[in-house]
Amino acid sequence: MPRDTSIKSVLIIGSGPIIIGQACEFDYSGSQAARSLREEGIKTILINSNPATIMTDPIVADKVYLRPLTVESIETILEENEVDAVLPTMGGQTALNLAKEVDELGIWEKYKVRLIGVDIKAIDKAEDRELFRNWMIELGIPVATAKTANSLLEGKDYAQQIGLPIVIRPSFTLGGTGGGFVMHKEELDIALERGLSASPIHEVLVEQAVLGWKEFELELLRDQNNNVVIICTVENLDPMGIHTGDSITVAPAMTLSDTAFQLMRDTAIRMMRDLGNFAGGCNVQFALNPETEEIIAIEINPRVSRSSALASKATGYPIAKIATKLAIGYTLDELKNPIIQTTSAFFEPALDYVIVKMPRWNFDKFKGADDTLGLQMKSVGEVMAIGRTFPEALQKACQSLENNATGLSHISTARMRPEEILESIKRPQWDRIFRIKEALAAGISIKTIREITQIDRWFLYQIQDIVTLENQIAACRHLDKIPEEMMWEAKKMGFSDEQIAELVKDCTADEVYEHRKKLGIKRVYKMVDTCSAEFEAKTPYFYSTFEKEME
Repeated sequence: MPRDTSIKSVLIIGSGPIIIGQACEFDYSGSQAARSLREEGIKTILINSNPATIMTDPIVADKVYLRPLTVESIETILEENEVDAVLPTMGGQTALNLAKEVDELGIWEKYKVRLIGVDIKAIDKAEDRELFRNWMIELGIPVATAKTANSLLEGKDYAQQIGLPIVIRPSFTLGGTGGGFVMHKEELDIALERGLSASPIHEVLVEQAVLGWKEFELELLRDQNNNVVIICTVENLDPMGIHTGDSITVAPAMTLSDTAFQLMRDTAIRMMRDLGNFAGGCNVQFALNPETEEIIAIEINPRVSRSSALASKATGYPIAKIATKLAIGYTLDELKNPIIQTTSAFFEPALDYVIVKMPRWNFDKFKGADDTLGLQMKSVGEVMAIGRTFPEALQKACQSLENNATGLSHISTARMRPEEILESIKRPQWDRIFRIKEALAAGISIKTIREITQIDRWFLYQIQDIVTLENQIAACRHLDKIPEEMMWEAKKMGFSDEQIAELVKDCTADEVYEHRKKLGIKRVYKMVDTCSAEFEAKTPYFYSTFEKEME
């Protein structure tokens, strides 16, 4: 079906101030949505309280309101403008909560405004922990043992029934706010009080902790004909217990067996199709038992998220743009693939490269802050790197962190003893990936590190390969003694010139650059074309790597 011609004007709700868990990725989504609507000749009205965003630039929307994200602001806009529909899925949790609040007061109905991209039932099912849990049980999808509590006494009673360790998950919050683990009974009262006060409906889920399970995220789009595509599958390098926003994540998923992947796909599609009567995007999170490959559903977000922005950049598929077109009535098969303009948007990207997202923290600016990573997101940004292999992408991400890391090299001046390194990796902190590399360099076994961190062995073996090559380069002692094949291997594995210079100690990064240039080891550019070169890409972008063919 072509687009809904009754929609002539749309209100986009922004995400407000940049805060941890909700930052410039929503500006990216909101701007894409506004452009997508204006392409269709639809009048676009936008509200956001943050003037420092691209979406509030006059060229992005027809009319911009720089106002607080409140019910009163929404009603003022509806009084001043003819608005046919509201799109709240581009403004994160803030916009969804506001859309729900406006709906409860009957204001959308009063002004005859339709909700597009999501519906209220879907918001409730996804964000109310008890409704989500009951819905999963109805669908026959496994979830962790849990009970919903609305008071401290209720929470303590349920914690006793389930048994420690448990997770406290508040309803309707962003970035894991108010959530946390309870490992010992002395911590229970404080954790429950914090969670109950963080939830706008004074509700928490008291849930069995599946610590050490692997975590995966799937990005989905659905149209009004119930067609569903999975745009990207993202794997968290860190196990369950660390918020996905604080985890190093990798796309495509690296350690999934095909049977587990197909089960996850089928389950996510069932969830998306049963979520509500709307067309748009969603993000589904699963935990997987590494021993049995049993999966449980963690949550579903019926909106564009941080992960959606990452998936868009990772695959080249503009999720926010297409989700907006679906929300106004188009179906996936009617829309052109924006990268491969000869095919439809009804396809799933194929990647011939690896993406690594690494969070960034600013703990040095928050003196006294607890730098242990857990269920509540603490990162203030992230970097994304693209490479042909996981080691290359990982090292490129490390080099982008602006903390003097030249790759996966130690960034602290003090060398630690093996027992100190082991102690340091027991507690998940921002620099644990560097400590794991130091542990492997100190001769600590992969088996030991796996037992302590619960990080999949595959990732640890990849880091071991970096350590092995580091040792081989260091053993050469002089730049001229590094064999050409080894230099090729180092550059393919993401080693920077500065990193190589540090290892051989007799030269500078500039000298390494000139030396490899003479050997013909130069940077080439490969295409992010969404389809692994199966079709010709019209609007590609590129990433650099070290191979012989330039695309």
